[in-house]
Amino acid sequence: MSGSVPRLVVAAPSSGSGKTTVATGLMAAFAARGLAVSPHKVGPDYIDPGYHALATGRTGRNLDAYLCGPELIGPLFLNGARGCDIAVVEGVMGLYDGAAGEGELASTAQVARLLGAPVVLVVDASSQSRSVAALVHGFASWDPRVRVGGVILNKVASDRHEELLREALESAGVPVLGALRRVARVDTPSRHLGLVPVAERRADAVDAVAAMAEQVRSGCDLAALEALARSAGSLACEPWEPPPAVGGARRRVAVASGPAFTFSYAEHGELLTAAGAEVVPFDPLRDEQLPEGTGGLVVGGGFPEVYAPELSANERLRKEVAALAGSGAPVAAECAGLLYLCRALDGQPMCGVLDADARMGERLTLGYRDAVAVGDSSLAAAGTRMRAHEFHRTVIEPGAGAAPAWGVVAPARRVEGFVQQGVHASYLHTHWAAEPGVARRFVERCRTS
Repeated sequence: MSGSVPRLVVAAPSSGSGKTTVATGLMAAFAARGLAVSPHKVGPDYIDPGYHALATGRTGRNLDAYLCGPELIGPLFLNGARGCDIAVVEGVMGLYDGAAGEGELASTAQVARLLGAPVVLVVDASSQSRSVAALVHGFASWDPRVRVGGVILNKVASDRHEELLREALESAGVPVLGALRRVARVDTPSRHLGLVPVAERRADAVDAVAAMAEQVRSGCDLAALEALARSAGSLACEPWEPPPAVGGARRRVAVASGPAFTFSYAEHGELLTAAGAEVVPFDPLRDEQLPEGTGGLVVGGGFPEVYAPELSANERLRKEVAALAGSGAPVAAECAGLLYLCRALDGQPMCGVLDADARMGERLTLGYRDAVAVGDSSLAAAGTRMRAHEFHRTVIEPGAGAAPAWGVVAPARRVEGFVQQGVHASYLHTHWAAEPGVARRFVERCRTS
């Protein structure tokens, strides 16, 4: 694997500037030119990578320097970019915005610097003209270690507006690589946790990605953008590899998927497979049984609150999940999975594995967390430290069981989640690449097929 894959980071001065439209459209436009495109997203976001996957035909992957550590950014990038001609990395928030109180950590700028990748700055130009030059100059000069290689002007009102913007930017020393008009068809619907995932609106999402691609093709200089990507040098690291299993019979791990459970990191499946598992997806909205021979269950994040009546109606599967958990088999549940294991969600019966109830709340809980395993579980030995991300608008009562899953040590101390028999259920999303032993420990505890 060569560490010199051409690459670009698509960033912006702030959220809402159009990063997702430009990054996804650029991925699709490059793919339409016959390039194998590797899609990436800075930060913990699960939803944008689904649109990236539609645009490229490849799995969208996350690059999170908080969850995984800066040292894994290059290796994880190279793992995802295997066999690709070019990579596009969509940033998060504003270019220099990182984890609260942690300086540059987990910012788009840090990831761009770690990848040695040029940055394309997407600027919402809808309410400015000459001031755009001061804005771009400030972002380009703030950190000399970050190379802003070009600007794409978004939400341009007219030809005259574009002309004024380009004239102003001539003095900024950063080339304009595109100018995009507002196009309603590119807009994608949102709700309480962000964009609606691809799995819930696939046909409309395909149309939206096609519209993004057309907008980028017609408004951007693709040749110049590709040339900028090719100016990135080699990375002085090797691709990440999941550690191999150490013998033993193969185990079957069922992984919840479908519209209600869309949040997952690609590396989790790779780690489970490398640890000796046969990973079998199933859809709790449609499948009435767990896959035959299931020895362990992973239920990640998603939107069960949107599908609570349908999940509740699938009583046969709920009983199978409860029986599997009751047998002592390992069950790893994060956020949406935690809700699914409760007695009820917004009054709708769920699996009843946990002595807790869930409901929609009024407040969004969002942020990075530092956590330590309170006791031994199917995922982690007591004392294991992991970094995590919390993102939900639901409430669990009680918030922790007699044996909590995690002790959150930052930003505020508390205990959280549930450990009982083989069940490990928590609101916290973790990235197992940062602690590969989690997957190995889980698989070792699975029943053999």
